[in-house]
Parts: sequence; C-alpha cells; structure tokens
Amino acid sequence: MESTGFSHWLVVLVETFALLFVLLLVIAILVVLVVWVVDRNQTHNSVLRNYPVIGHFRYFFLHLGEFFRQYLFSSDREELPFNRAERMWVYRAAKNTENTNAFGSTRDLRGEGVPFFVNAAFPALGDHHVKPKPVRMGPYAREPYDHAAFFNISAMSFGALSAPAVRALSIGAAKAGIWMDTGEGGLAPYHLEGGCDIVFEIGTAKYGVRTPDGKLDDQKLLAICAHKQVRMVSIKLGQGAKPGMGGLLPAAKVTPEIAAIRGIPVGQDSQSPNRHLDIANVPQLMDAIKHIRDLTGKPTGFKAVFGGLEWIEELCDEVHKRGIESAPDFIIVDGSEGGTGAAPQTLMEGVGLPLHEALPALVNTLIEKGLRDRIKVICSGKCITAYDVAWALSMGADFVNSARGFMLALGCIQSLQCNRNTCPTGITTQNPRLQRGLVVTDKSVRVANYAKNVMHEVGIIAHSCGVDDPRELDRTHCRVVGDDGISVPLIKLFPYPQGAASKVPATAGRS
Repeated sequence: MESTGFSHWLVVLVETFALLFVLLLVIAILVVLVVWVVDRNQTHNSVLRNYPVIGHFRYFFLHLGEFFRQYLFSSDREELPFNRAERMWVYRAAKNTENTNAFGSTRDLRGEGVPFFVNAAFPALGDHHVKPKPVRMGPYAREPYDHAAFFNISAMSFGALSAPAVRALSIGAAKAGIWMDTGEGGLAPYHLEGGCDIVFEIGTAKYGVRTPDGKLDDQKLLAICAHKQVRMVSIKLGQGAKPGMGGLLPAAKVTPEIAAIRGIPVGQDSQSPNRHLDIANVPQLMDAIKHIRDLTGKPTGFKAVFGGLEWIEELCDEVHKRGIESAPDFIIVDGSEGGTGAAPQTLMEGVGLPLHEALPALVNTLIEKGLRDRIKVICSGKCITAYDVAWALSMGADFVNSARGFMLALGCIQSLQCNRNTCPTGITTQNPRLQRGLVVTDKSVRVANYAKNVMHEVGIIAHSCGVDDPRELDRTHCRVVGDDGISVPLIKLFPYPQGAASKVPATAGRS
C-alpha cells in the first residue's frame, strides 16, 4: 500500500510539474509575442524595431561586457575605426543624457598623438562656455553666406544613405542651425524636407546636374540652386576613403527613385569617373569655380584629399594673376582617414595624407600666399568628439564637417555593413524592411542634440583656454603627446610661416 501511495504521489508530482512547464511555456510564448509586438511598433530603437526580441540580447551582452570586458571583450579604447568610449560619448550626446564619467579617464593621456588643451590660469567669470560668431563665405558671390556653427554634416549621398536617414539629418540640422552637405548623389526631396541650409556637391559624375554624356547641365544646376536652402556649391575632386577614385554606389542601392535623381540606369553599379571630365588642371578648376559661381550666385569651392600641396601653391598663384575675387570661396580638406561607404581597402588605408598633416599644411600654404582670409578652410576626417573638433579649430579650420559622427547619432552600431545594403539600423540601406527601424521623429532630435552638445563642449574648451570664440583657438592652445610620452605645443610641431604673426589671434598664449 505504501508503495502504491508513493507511486500515486509521484505521478501527481510529475503531472503537476508537467502542467507547470506547459503553463510556463505558454506564458513565455505570450511574453515573446507581446515583446515582439512592442519592439516592432516602438520608435526609439532601430535595432529592436528591425529585430524584435532577439535584439535585446545585444544589450544583455553589452551589459555583461561592463563586468567581463577585461577577460572576454576588447577594452574601451581598442576598437577601430571608433572605439567604444568614442561611440558611447556620441550616443550620450545624441540622447542629451549626462556625459560625465567617474573615477578618471580611461584614455591613455601619455599615448603618442593624444592632444590636450592649455587652460588659462584665470578664465573669464560668468558662463563656462563661449559661442561662435558668424563667418562670411563668398564675399564676391551675389549671395554670400554667413554661418556661425562650426560643426556641420559632411557629404553623404542619398543612395548611400536611406531616405529616412537623409530626412532625419535634414530635420535635425535645421533644429541645430547647421548645414548639410548633399554628397555627390544629387539633391533629393528629403534634403529639403527639414528646412536646413544645404551645401550642394557636384561629384565627378555630376549626378543630378549632368547631361546624358556626363557634362554639366547649367539649367539643372540653376534649378537646384533656385532653392533658397542651397547656400553653397562644392566641386568634389576627391574623398578621403578613395583618393583618385570616383564614388561607387552598388547596383542593389540604385532604386528607380535614386536613378531618377542621379540621372543613371536603374539596378546597375554606379561608378563615378576618377576626375571631372572638364577639370584636368588648376586653370580649368579655376574656370569651373568661376562659371558655377557666376551662374548660380552661390559661394563656390572644392573638396579634395591632398597628397601634396604643390598644386595648391599653383592655385594661389593663379588667383593672384586673375584677381582676389577669382579665388575659391572655400576648400574642404578631407583626411585619408575619412570614409562612410564602399572603397577598396588599399586606397582607404594607404593613399592620401591624414587630416593631422593635411590641414596644417593647407592652412600654412594659404597664409604664405596671403589668401588665408579670402579662402575659408573646412575639414573632415574622423572628428566626432568635442576635443577632435577643438583640435581642428586650433590647427586653423574655420569649420569642421563630420559624417560618421552623425551616423552614430542616427543610431549606427558600427556593424561595418554600409556597402552591403544590409545595415541593421536602416541608415545605409535601401531595403524598406530595414529602413523601417529608423524613426525620423526620434532620430532627428538626436542629430540636433549631438551637434549642439559638440559645439557646446568645444565652447567649454575655448572658455577654459581663455578665448572669446572657439575659432580663436590656435596652435598655442593645444599640445600633442610625442613618442616619449611628453607633450609638445602644436605650434612647435606645425609652426606658422614666417611673417604670419598677424594671423595668430591676439589671445594666443594669454592666460
């Protein structure tokens, strides 16, 4: 009897556990379904919107990484092209959350190449940051452009970027008061949607303003520049990721809409020429600048990656021959470390000068030739944090452009899928299913937050250095760590040309 009773209770217990298991399984399935519905329909997180339920594992492992990183994961400062610390800084700036750390920096302040700034002994009382003043671009153009913001959105084409990404950037740029560069892919309605200022880029294929044989169509360019939002025109000679090679848009991204905007066949790889068909030397570049500026009335300049500055010296000499009004209104110097899309690894890693060398060389050349005030300098190339931007201003840039910084603000997780049409956050894909993850209303706010916070924190650095405007930072305000762990002033590494003392702000070196 006892054996029979035990067997009975054992059966009851097993059945109870079986029912509990089934019940828990049903509850788990219901929970998964509810989470799937919530994730799929929420608007603040692209990964969860595109990958409901399983996307939570990413954040679970990120959370574990805080505790086990030293054993199982790379450290905060190891990853490339942007390490975890840099990405988290951008994410926090974009979300407008507290961007402070405890217990000291994880950055090795003795590492070669690390910049830091020379604070004044007695900074001004009052607010702890300073604001930029407007800078005039194109004083000889019919419609000169006055712009204060020194941190703006770099060239990224519609096609390389999705429509939701371009819309979010446009709306966010308008909120932050910054400009947006169209990239070489032409002007899309999404660029105009937010109401921001626009720099229209003419690439070597002249997308959007091309004749059937690839030449410049003046009427198409006039139609684009008739939009009041289009404030400047940039002639793209080259870009950081692939110097000497035209842009490449894979066939998977050439949708009917993109093909219509660019003026190219649908569903075929879109490879731009290595250079403009009508620009083979400095005089022809000067002719093109004059033609576009006279035609459109907009300030006109060019973008290039530098391998040497001899041709810039030739350009400056040509300006003096033709007259000061003939000069390009701006030069965008793109460092070889730049790049957001498809590019051969060989060109991406082995050709062109990096920004830390090209920027001071360009500025010094313009100073030597007496054209620094006439030609404004814009730089781009991996400047995503406040101290990156402050360094560039100290080197002599008037404006700093960023592409990948704003991609991170949009939610980029550095999955390195930009050239494959499989971007998991919907930023660099033409796949509607993946684009759905990028909610414009949410991401446009993050774009604006990021730009404002970068400029605010650069203003904090400038105030700490004792200057009244971030653009008054110069090479006396920044030091760079050498290979021996000891810092050297930028002005010693990259001295201004002789006789250029008048170009150094009066506040330089003042405490």
